[in-house]
Amino acid sequence: MTSLVSTFSFEAILLFLLLGSVVGLIAGLFGVGGGLVIVPALVWGLPLIGVSGNHNMHLAVGTSLATIVITSISSIRAHHKRGGVIWQEFWRLTPGILLGAWLGGVVAGMLDGLVLQRIFGLFAISVGLRMFFTGNLDDTVRQVSQMVRMLAGLVIGLVSAIVGIGGGSMTVPFLHATGIEMKRAVATSSACGLPIAISGTASFVVAGWGMEQLPSGSSGFVYWPVALIIIVTSSLLAPVGTSLAHRLPGELLKRIFSIFLLGIGVKLLIG
Repeated sequence: MTSLVSTFSFEAILLFLLLGSVVGLIAGLFGVGGGLVIVPALVWGLPLIGVSGNHNMHLAVGTSLATIVITSISSIRAHHKRGGVIWQEFWRLTPGILLGAWLGGVVAGMLDGLVLQRIFGLFAISVGLRMFFTGNLDDTVRQVSQMVRMLAGLVIGLVSAIVGIGGGSMTVPFLHATGIEMKRAVATSSACGLPIAISGTASFVVAGWGMEQLPSGSSGFVYWPVALIIIVTSSLLAPVGTSLAHRLPGELLKRIFSIFLLGIGVKLLIG
């Protein structure tokens, strides 16, 4: 494997630490893994440390999934202490999620970097539009079969791994649609982000193994030096976001975050 040597300036380290802080807050607040922020930030940030090439989007997605492993654990612990995680729902969704996330990494590894970037851009726009225009659903309990949960987990895991997210943007609406109240849907979604991240990270490591022009310190499409910097602050700030999620009305924050996603999506689509 041909390795690129990257140089971490003080400004770059500060940028990734700040990124981790934002990711941690968002993870705890919205029940997502933070990939919707990490991926575009890494696409723009990796060239600052001398990492460039056709595989940057793959590195951004794979590295994002690796950070979500630790961020989600921190978020899960905080939500579990408050009794928010519905573990029965977690175990029902996990088999489909594991399979889908592994397949997502395989599919993403076969895609051109620009194609993957545009897929992410379209996904960010769709999530942003849905978050902006969709109000809170009612809490009527709806019966959902295990087969439906399996298929839902498969789709959530597949799409999440392809674009490098923890799946909360899909898991929260699905759980809420079955009648689970919003705070518990967010908490359970945080738990579901862990199997997505583990399976997706492993798949991206395998998909990128032996590829040329990857930076030193990477395993396949996972760039560990950047992942570790982000994890430092994301794991510390995730409980803060969790606390806010249980105390603050989320409608305004949801609208702000949706506008942010729309901007990211448009920027990635136009290159």
